[in-house]
Amino acid sequence: MSDAPHLVLVDGSGFIFRAFHALPPMSSPEGVPVNAVFGFTNMLTRLLRDHVGTHLAVIFDAGRTTFRNEIDPRYKAHRPEPPEDLIPQFALIREATAAFGVPGIELAGWEADDLIASYARAVEAVGGRCTIVSSDKDLMQLVGPKVELLDPIKQKPIRAEEVMAKFGVTPDKVIEVQALMGDSTDNVPGVPGIGPKGAAQLVQEYGDLEAILAAAPTMKKSKRQQALLDHAEDARISRRLVTLACDVPLPEPLEALGTRDPERDTLRAWLDRMGFHSVIQRMALGAAATPRTADEETATAPVGDAPSFGPYETITDLEVLDRWIDAARQAGRCAVDTETDSLNARTASLVGISLATAPGKAAYIPLRHDGTLEQPAGHQLAVDDVLARLSPLLADDTVLKIFQNAKYDLLVFANAGVETIAPIDDTMLMSYAQSAGEHGQGMDELAQLHLDHTPISYDTVTGTGRNRIPFARVPLDRATAYAAEDADVTLRLWDVLRPGLRARQSLVVYEQMERPLIGILAGMERLGIKVDAPELRRMSADFARRMAEMETDIHRLAGRSFNLGSPKQLGEILFDEMGLPGGKRTKAGAWGTDSSVLQELADSGQELPARILEWRQLAKLKSTYADALVEQMDDGSGRVHTSFQMAVTTTGRLSSNEPNLQNIPIRTEEGGRIRRAFVAEEGYVLVSADYSQIELRLLADVADIGPLKEAFALGQDIHARTASEVFGVPLEGMDALTRRRAKAINFGIIYGISAFGLARQLQIPPGEARRYIDAYFARYPGIRDYMDRTREEARAHGFVTTPFGRRCYVPGIREKNGARRGYAERQAINAPLQGGAADIIKRAMVRLSRRLPGSGLDARLLLQVHDELLFEVRREDAQALAELARQEMEQAARIGVPLVVETGIGSNWAEAH
Repeated sequence: MSDAPHLVLVDGSGFIFRAFHALPPMSSPEGVPVNAVFGFTNMLTRLLRDHVGTHLAVIFDAGRTTFRNEIDPRYKAHRPEPPEDLIPQFALIREATAAFGVPGIELAGWEADDLIASYARAVEAVGGRCTIVSSDKDLMQLVGPKVELLDPIKQKPIRAEEVMAKFGVTPDKVIEVQALMGDSTDNVPGVPGIGPKGAAQLVQEYGDLEAILAAAPTMKKSKRQQALLDHAEDARISRRLVTLACDVPLPEPLEALGTRDPERDTLRAWLDRMGFHSVIQRMALGAAATPRTADEETATAPVGDAPSFGPYETITDLEVLDRWIDAARQAGRCAVDTETDSLNARTASLVGISLATAPGKAAYIPLRHDGTLEQPAGHQLAVDDVLARLSPLLADDTVLKIFQNAKYDLLVFANAGVETIAPIDDTMLMSYAQSAGEHGQGMDELAQLHLDHTPISYDTVTGTGRNRIPFARVPLDRATAYAAEDADVTLRLWDVLRPGLRARQSLVVYEQMERPLIGILAGMERLGIKVDAPELRRMSADFARRMAEMETDIHRLAGRSFNLGSPKQLGEILFDEMGLPGGKRTKAGAWGTDSSVLQELADSGQELPARILEWRQLAKLKSTYADALVEQMDDGSGRVHTSFQMAVTTTGRLSSNEPNLQNIPIRTEEGGRIRRAFVAEEGYVLVSADYSQIELRLLADVADIGPLKEAFALGQDIHARTASEVFGVPLEGMDALTRRRAKAINFGIIYGISAFGLARQLQIPPGEARRYIDAYFARYPGIRDYMDRTREEARAHGFVTTPFGRRCYVPGIREKNGARRGYAERQAINAPLQGGAADIIKRAMVRLSRRLPGSGLDARLLLQVHDELLFEVRREDAQALAELARQEMEQAARIGVPLVVETGIGSNWAEAH
């Protein structure tokens, strides 16, 4: 061995679980879950790349039973079995260790932690040092001058000061604290009522456990003293359980753990079998032997040794800023990020701006940092001077500006007077176009997934809860580390995600739908829509009066008064006092009273649950719209400004919040009243343009159903035609009930409705509903073929595809639990239809954004709500706009049936719709 060996020990067992829960589900080309394997492989790759030690081993648990179970049979006895998707990954992770040429060590009867402790002490004994790749608190007792931990996710060392911060004592006293506080996760009893803080205080005062127990009889009488007296033996057992064994026979001698290069062909073959082709590229092991898998595309990482994240530069001089601007122009690209004083982009003010021109090359420009008494903010550039220099760069069409969630930053810059920023790319939308539903699209999650890096969190620099400070008061060194890293990460994500658009056949979705919508939606958010505040206040008062009347009636039906907003009290009345059937208790022991429970009771003829549902609906409308819209109204303009979320849904649909304008009931009287409160400015009217039955049209097209396609082509009543086809009833003189049943099936099929669901909707026996569905599929077998084909596609690939190429991932499609799998299958069937409709209206919005400026019409697009667009237009231009909208929307896509758009004009939204 070398004179001073540096042994790196990987806590394999601990890392497996962290990787499994940190990374989204992934599958190998063979269909085996591999997210934990992929995380483990990336960690090993990093260790070998960075040459962090002279000796290396991965330590595993050999089994669940160890010598500690002899000390206390309760030890870890209550731990659940590992998740089903993790079980097959244990063996694969051991295969990974062998493929990398790293010793994988385990020993029956001993925990991995004991082996780690014994190897750490062994290397200390020969004058070496040890790094333990783990953040497990149980290993912190080993920390010393020659032993440290390394957090495998955060890549931060854990030394004596970090242990002191966590336990309140030095590493050599950790076992004393653990013995007192116990550990419910492992069934270590400890002393009831003594937590980390109290345990640390006792250890600091008395020294160790035995000294504390010896002093207990003389302590001041208290619950803590009595607990120490009553549970002294539990504390001693706990100390034995938490103390790591440092004298375990070493399965492999230290000399055998020397680091060595892996056998290239063996490693490449194993990585190829797993589908980890980005790792093959990163390690320069040659071309992959098989095509990239969908799962592996998500896990792509940059090739080669990436520069470190930081240190970064703080720009407080105009000459330095000019050098960064020149560097951006020379690079032809620049990642940009803003720091602000609000999450509401429309009202946020700039606090600082970050730039990145290459991986590892990033800087922060503080603009409005206040500083603190302890640390002044220091010299900062004037906002106007910075924007005067940056604006030409932001408008320079030879320099690509890269953002993560560009719409937010564009709105912030617009608030500051910077209107022109082009060309742009958005890493959030690049990822979303490729992987909607597969994982979240936030920067931190994408950085972990694609860069194997955990960015500095906002909470780290600003604090949390009552201790949180505005970002403007964060000291400049910490603000720079956080903010510049965001720009750096964004630039690196672009390097990874841009090639993936073509590989995943998502380039058209991104280029023609998602990216053009950024500016369109930002403009819609800035415009907002006018609301009639007096009408909303009258509505709120009316809702309150009606709710009070309902409450009186509900109390009468219940036989006593109670809090209608209390699920617990309602459950007691329905199931304890009234004895209604079908009640189920939640895990907390209370009766479940959600809407599905109440609806089932209401459908069975119970009046009280039906009235509660009515009261809840009215209460929601009052709080969510009648009251909230007045509060959210801009005092100067009388308009409300929703925020459109571009990367949230699995299907590509937009969503909106603050306020959410997509959940207003359409067919109820109250929903109509709320829509009447959205009005046009004086001299203007609202125009609504709504796709008619667009998802049914897509179903007829993708399932190639001749009779339905013919009905749409002829402009027939599709529900009457379906009723005629399925039930053998002539179109002429068809009764409303038969048409209603056909309509329920038509729309229900899109969402995978069951016989039970149809029966409840039509209030008929389930057997009769089943006959209707069977007759439907018998008449239209192509629909069942489409459903079967789509389910198989989802199971095989993990995603389905819209007619326009958007991938919609379906979590849970391979679930073993039948209920969850069934839900995922229904999602898979609906996603191409709902996603196709979302694609079509996005294409229409892009077409209209190009036509309107040159149309001569005084009109602007205000809202998109699912299949509907809402415009505000000068009264005399309304008919021309309605015709323009109809033409562009109907021509937005060509499918096997005509697209039909219905338009309406009115002074308020209800009239226009």
